[in-house]
Amino acid sequence: MKITDILAKDAVLLDLTGATKREVLEEMARALAAAEPEIDGDRLLEVLLEREALQSTGIGEGVAIPHGKLPGLRRLVASFARSRRGVDFESIDGQPTHLFFLLVVPEHSGGQHLKALARISRFLRDAAFRKQLLEAETVEDVVRAIEEEEAKF
Repeated sequence: MKITDILAKDAVLLDLTGATKREVLEEMARALAAAEPEIDGDRLLEVLLEREALQSTGIGEGVAIPHGKLPGLRRLVASFARSRRGVDFESIDGQPTHLFFLLVVPEHSGGQHLKALARISRFLRDAAFRKQLLEAETVEDVVRAIEEEEAKF
């Protein structure tokens, strides 16, 4: 599975305005719903907030991977967003979060869901890749960085 195949490029946000976890999730849910008509933005936000209530998806190193299962969704969908100033996402390392990969999967996705999460988190362990995403000026720069990272595996 390639991240570029599930990335909703029209939902990529390079300058998040949200200053809180909820605002970031609202902004990303709205953008993804606008890009993917089968997604209800309000329902997606509920799913993401429910998941965050269990444990923050802020994995440290300035990265969060909010995710959830959405009933009625036919395929995996991902989006990317960046906050230049950083957001308190209750990350495990207590540092501000700048890079957000949102993953939404069908309710009964099973292993696909875990494979996508593992792939995204493996990419984001690479400091050079994170730097590329932080410095990307366009959506095309983001897509190119992901394609280059995928070519390594």
